[in-house]
Amino acid sequence: MNLDEINARGLVLLGCGKMGSAMLQGWLETGISAQSVWVSDPYPSDWLKAQGVNLNVALPASPAIVLVAVKPQMMAEALPSLKAFGNGSTLFVSVAAGTPISFYEQVLGAQTPVVRAMPNTPAAVSRGITATCGNAAATEAHMQLAEALLGAVGQVVRLEGEHQMDAVTGLSGSGPAYVFHMIEAMAQAGETVGLAPDLAMKLARATVCGAGELAHQAPETAAQLRVNVTSPNGTTAAGLAVLMAELPDLMTRTVTAACDRSKELGK
Repeated sequence: MNLDEINARGLVLLGCGKMGSAMLQGWLETGISAQSVWVSDPYPSDWLKAQGVNLNVALPASPAIVLVAVKPQMMAEALPSLKAFGNGSTLFVSVAAGTPISFYEQVLGAQTPVVRAMPNTPAAVSRGITATCGNAAATEAHMQLAEALLGAVGQVVRLEGEHQMDAVTGLSGSGPAYVFHMIEAMAQAGETVGLAPDLAMKLARATVCGAGELAHQAPETAAQLRVNVTSPNGTTAAGLAVLMAELPDLMTRTVTAACDRSKELGK
């Protein structure tokens, strides 16, 4: 199967909130036809209504993929409506945090090919990263199809197994929010040392975005990039002396808290 088959047989998106919308935007921009997409969402946004997809209508008989993007708390109510597609040729791809593959097999049938994935919101600008793992019914062709679909909105990595998914959720799945908060904190610090709020925010946003792009493009490691901007006894070294004393432990506790919550949602 390939992306052409998605356009031919259809893609069903169950739930289209922030993550679903981010991914749908990327797919439409990279060649998936709006008429090949069916979306089931009880509260569609104005943006979604304007995309030309098949919205809240009867689903195709045998879609190539059903992508499940509802909130974990809604999963038990929403997934059974798709049971007719289980144990067949339809691939289920889940981007719901905390919902294990075993739940899909229980509801849809043990022979249902399932790929569990954890993307992040930079998918909206085709700069996301998604981690994947599949069940026993998911063949290499299924994995490649899921990765081709998810790769339309950023990088894709394949995990050793589902046991790593909670850690991925805590790091990259939730990670954009950590970065956004860092921008907020940097801007607030800029105000504290005398900058106007608008200027502080502009400087903070551009600094984080530029550093991220440099980390993306440069061949050096993040550690080496840090060393490159740190002159001995200079201003950056003075700031890092404070940050490096606290950030590693703080970030470990942050990612661990998100990881633990992902485990709780999966129970």
